[in-house]
Amino acid sequence: MSLIPSQVRRIRFTDQVKLGQHGVSISLISVYQRRLAVGESVASPLGLHKVVAGILLVFALALAAGSAHAQGRDQKRDYQLLPSDLIRVQVFQEPDLDREVRVSQEGEIFLPLIGKIEVKGRTLRQVEELVRDLYDRDYLVNPQINIIVMQYQPRMVNVMGAVNAPGALEFPPEQSITVIDAISRAGGFNRLADRKRVRLTRTYAGGRVENFVINADELMSGASSEPWVVLKDDVIFVPERVL
Repeated sequence: MSLIPSQVRRIRFTDQVKLGQHGVSISLISVYQRRLAVGESVASPLGLHKVVAGILLVFALALAAGSAHAQGRDQKRDYQLLPSDLIRVQVFQEPDLDREVRVSQEGEIFLPLIGKIEVKGRTLRQVEELVRDLYDRDYLVNPQINIIVMQYQPRMVNVMGAVNAPGALEFPPEQSITVIDAISRAGGFNRLADRKRVRLTRTYAGGRVENFVINADELMSGASSEPWVVLKDDVIFVPERVL
């Protein structure tokens, strides 16, 4: 049994609304219109099933893309601010309070009305909540705050020794990289590298220095569960094997 054109149009409209609510381009539904224009039958049960199956596939892909986008956005909200980061603070419907400010070396910013705020080590999400609470306390009613990073502080790691391209590497501030990632970006181990005795030197706030010896072979084989995520200004040194 086939559907009359009015029924086809009604189904098309219903699917179009459902997909549109999830951000799928409505123009994708024009597959119905094209088939009708060339006289192709979509009214048969088989033809209708094919079209509906195609729409469901597009719907599923759109949901997956939206989920990936949301995950990336959440990762950025969890970025911890560092000195020299440049951020934009926006207060909804209060343009006079909007500011672009750079985090000081002490890890502080200064905003209108609420003054100095310590942000070093706090995530964007935490700073938004802090600024919202401070404005809400004495100045605004239910303020809506949005903070984005306009310019990240450069984060460098030095990879030296028996690698193919030793030197200083800059890595994305909003991403974490491991010792193995850093060595790969330095061209990888050369043929003389002692991969079982990679040294990591880390300097903490206050000047304390700590040295670690890492077996890179165990990391690459999965025998070690320690990820060894590098931090800003880490120094990685790969010694040569004793021949």
